[in-house]
Amino acid sequence: MIVVTGATGALNGTTVDHLLARLPAAEITVAVRHPERAAHLAGRGVTVREGGDYADPRLHDAFEGADQLLLVSSNDPGSDAVDLHRRAISAAVTAGVGRVLYTSHQGAAATSPFVPAVVHAATERLLAESGLPWTSLRNGFYAHSLGWLLGGWEETGVVAVPGEGPVSWTAREDVAEAAAVLLTSPVPHDGPLTLTAGAAPTFAEVAATLSELAGRPVERVVVPPEDWVAARVAAGQPEPVARFTLGIFQAAAQDFFAGVDPALARLLGREPRSAREVLATTVTAGRRAPG
Repeated sequence: MIVVTGATGALNGTTVDHLLARLPAAEITVAVRHPERAAHLAGRGVTVREGGDYADPRLHDAFEGADQLLLVSSNDPGSDAVDLHRRAISAAVTAGVGRVLYTSHQGAAATSPFVPAVVHAATERLLAESGLPWTSLRNGFYAHSLGWLLGGWEETGVVAVPGEGPVSWTAREDVAEAAAVLLTSPVPHDGPLTLTAGAAPTFAEVAATLSELAGRPVERVVVPPEDWVAARVAAGQPEPVARFTLGIFQAAAQDFFAGVDPALARLLGREPRSAREVLATTVTAGRRAPG
């Protein structure tokens, strides 16, 4: 049996859809905070258990009988994510889970300026120390994030960034499908596995792509980090959010997201979606939006 957490979210919810195309529904269980939100999965024959709260001392009940557990990383704002992951991994040990697959991130490292990367690195250490077989899915930076990272380039013709560097922008839908492939593979992968698109364009290259797609000039401008944060705050963004986002650009500038790996293409049996393909969808949607 495969148990999937976070199945009402975009990432693991898509993975469940792909699992249902590969396996009988009776072999799939989801552990969620609010079972009523998984009614659409129950209607398809998936077993739904309450178990999305990693701090719940009964969490091991939700993982009971799992040959494999797909554990989504916590996104609880203001929580100690590493502690929550520690509790979830402990519950997996108690439940006798056969293998844990954890949704990590490319560039997971204790030295990264990107806060979640530090969390992922710590969680991978916990998995390594747990005694359980484990796989860490180091997903490339989700390409749909470009929509909010690039700011108001449609109005200004400028992509203003506080740092420059290559990023292997990767479609979330592709890594969700890859997770289903791994969960149904007869040969498991042990340890970290990097899943990225085939290229890592810089923000200057992204701006050039936007110029081509939009049919007008789009310029990339690098601004001092503190000026960039101040502009974001002046536009109404809370400063902690702006500084969190700054960490993404700083990590990119230090090449934490620069690597590309053929593993995703191999698992999918095709080339992953490129940043250009994702941007093309965004630009087309913008053109169709009511004025």
